[in-house]
Amino acid sequence: MVIKYRHFTVFIVYFLLIAGLLYAFFPVLWMFFVSLKSNTEIFSLPPRLLPKVFTLKPYISIFLSPFKLRFFLNSYLVAVSVTALTLFIAILSGFGFSRYKFRFKRILNLLIIATQTVPPITLLIPYFGIVVMLRLYDTYFALILTYMVFTLPYAILMMTGYFNTMPKELDEAVMVDGGSSFFALWRVLVPNAVPGIVATGVYTFLLSWNEFLFALTLTKSTEMRTVPIGIQQLMGQHAYEWNEMMAMGILGSFPILVLYLAAQRYFIAGMTSGAVKS
Repeated sequence: MVIKYRHFTVFIVYFLLIAGLLYAFFPVLWMFFVSLKSNTEIFSLPPRLLPKVFTLKPYISIFLSPFKLRFFLNSYLVAVSVTALTLFIAILSGFGFSRYKFRFKRILNLLIIATQTVPPITLLIPYFGIVVMLRLYDTYFALILTYMVFTLPYAILMMTGYFNTMPKELDEAVMVDGGSSFFALWRVLVPNAVPGIVATGVYTFLLSWNEFLFALTLTKSTEMRTVPIGIQQLMGQHAYEWNEMMAMGILGSFPILVLYLAAQRYFIAGMTSGAVKS
């Protein structure tokens, strides 16, 4: 009876997991097949998952349009810049919070945590005013600096927690041999903190790539728009290019999917490492 009960429990767990997976994946599947349909077929009744006639015109239209490819270039440039700068600052800050004692350390930690409780929408108008005052409106710098305000607090907390799990004997061994703390950080701790760095980097890239509200507010020219704004601009005054919108959505999701699959091993290790301190 105990064995049968365990088998039944395992069956229920797997059934719920598969059902949840299908529920979460179905919108992506629907988006993919809509991108292969013509606009007229999209609204056919009854609705069909598979298109009667497959067409690649939406994808061809995107790849042959410099106007639309610029959206992807902007997203890559902003997301990669934000990720690189955030990781650099977060590694230095996390090392400092983890290894040194200084005045107002606790207060700074509380302030970093407090920034995570502020809804971004409430900061939209103040940041717009600051960006205009600094004459950075409609520039890459406006997006990069604004995004870093939201990515840095989490990244610093993440790296501080990861460095806390690493024994201080590693730093001390380097210093005994005549090395500096800066040398210990970049030559010893950082190579051993790859899972935490990758997890933080994936989160930062994901947040920067998908951001819509500030990208819409802090830019005005077509040349500065990112992928989320580019999808929104395919909504015309009298007609929507639904198949191209879905195609751009699939292409916009592809980098995140590839990044996560490539870094999955490090990502899981980095997200869970801070839970238990050895």
